[in-house]
Amino acid sequence: MNFIEKVNDYIWSNYLIILCISSGIYYSVKYNFLQITLIKDMLKLLFQKSNSTQGISSFQAFTLAISGRIGTGNIAGVATAIAMGGPGALFWMWIIAFLGSASAIIEASLAQLYKEKSSVYFIGGPAFYIKKGLNSKIGAITFSVVTIISTGFLLPSVQSNSISLANTEAFQFPKELVGIILVVLVASIVIGGVKRIGRLTELIVPFMALGYIMMALIIIMLNINKLPDIFGLIVSSGTSMHSFYGGIVGSAIAWGIKRGIYSNESGQGTAPHAAAAAAVTHPIKQGLVQGFSVYIDTLFVCTATGLMILFTNQFNVMDTEGGFLINNLKDVQMGPAYTQYAIAKHFPSIGKEFVAISLT
Repeated sequence: MNFIEKVNDYIWSNYLIILCISSGIYYSVKYNFLQITLIKDMLKLLFQKSNSTQGISSFQAFTLAISGRIGTGNIAGVATAIAMGGPGALFWMWIIAFLGSASAIIEASLAQLYKEKSSVYFIGGPAFYIKKGLNSKIGAITFSVVTIISTGFLLPSVQSNSISLANTEAFQFPKELVGIILVVLVASIVIGGVKRIGRLTELIVPFMALGYIMMALIIIMLNINKLPDIFGLIVSSGTSMHSFYGGIVGSAIAWGIKRGIYSNESGQGTAPHAAAAAAVTHPIKQGLVQGFSVYIDTLFVCTATGLMILFTNQFNVMDTEGGFLINNLKDVQMGPAYTQYAIAKHFPSIGKEFVAISLT
């Protein structure tokens, strides 16, 4: 346990924050802020069709990436960021989304540039461009091993834990039953290969994201008069201009960036695997599509979660001493419970159930 905590403290330390911000700034400046100047092209390329039998369409690759980006990080992750860093954490999630979009464009374009044709599909990802582009076989092997361990054993446990907690709270399902159902469903999808995954995410992800955003928009409209004050609170508490949150602005920055990275996955090296599978005529086309997915993840879905929580005051904020600056919910752990309570305050009969279904 001590070893795991030490590794976690090192990985999620200020080094990660500096690295992600620096790389995002570098790519933004070097390529003339392409995440803004080419946003029209992002939308245009998103719906281009592909008749290739060896790859998936840009939209399928987009939804495949979104399926990994949207989920626990947008619901439980945002709630945790606000709980630890205050409303200002959401401001720093916006910053890392803007910079991270540039990183996502570059890593997805590289995945396309160095992809290979297998017997059936296109395959690629960071391991391919590390080996070919940087001529580092050791680096490629190291990345592959780390990715297999993290995506095969560590990240699924975080996702499944949040899904289990939400479903147990909403439907009183036994955790063991939720685990078994998840294993069966995921196995039936993954065994079908990238084509089946792409087709399924193309159908499910838009409805999942739109359904969640629609719920958020309804709650926003019901609280529209509070919107200017909430945005002012987010910005002021994230930049130490709000006296109440001034002492924890460092936590706001740290938790906003960390949870932003966890949520949108830009720079992590996971999304490029989906990007490499797309059949496009030029690498940058898929890069722009993936860059737009970061905006969808953080600027839309994460913001929606944050606003729902802040509108309804369904959150706690910890101080730097381990106590509470704000304690609106008693005996509630950080995670999906905050969002469940936020929705339930407006829709008591479906709050918990809606979050459980959205997470699943």
